[in-house]
This record gives sequence, C-alpha cells and structure tokens, in this order.
Amino acid sequence: MAYTPELSAKHSATLRRIAWAMQMPMTKALADILDYLGTTLDPVKVCSACRDKSRCATCPFNRKGTLHAQNPQLQHQ
Repeated sequence: MAYTPELSAKHSATLRRIAWAMQMPMTKALADILDYLGTTLDPVKVCSACRDKSRCATCPFNRKGTLHAQNPQLQHQ
C-alpha cells in the first residue's frame, strides 16, 4: 500500500472497541467495515469521484459489474 492513513486516538479507540465486539483484530475489523461500506454507499457518487479507474472490475462499488454499463459517463478512458 502506497499510503497508510493514521487514525486519531479517538478513531483508534473506536475501532478497537468495534474489533473487540467483533472478536477480531483491528485490521480485520477495519477491512470488514470498508467492505460493508462498499455495499451501503451510493456507487454512482463514489464512481463519479473516483480517480483510479484501473480496478473497476474488482471494485466493491461496481456491483455485479453492471454499474459502468448502466452509466456510460463513468467509463474510464
């Protein structure tokens, strides 16, 4: 990974509590949280703002591989 964001003490403590509740390491809990967000956020909004079109085929926001077929404006060049 090229960039590793740092969590504030507040957000690290929140993630730690979530991980305890899920009975898993913080890194796995964070990955699960991000996977979940991939199923809940508006994919058109996310894809419209995306600056990396190289992973569209595996992107969690490109649900069932149909997002770009339905929205030609999201097709990468």
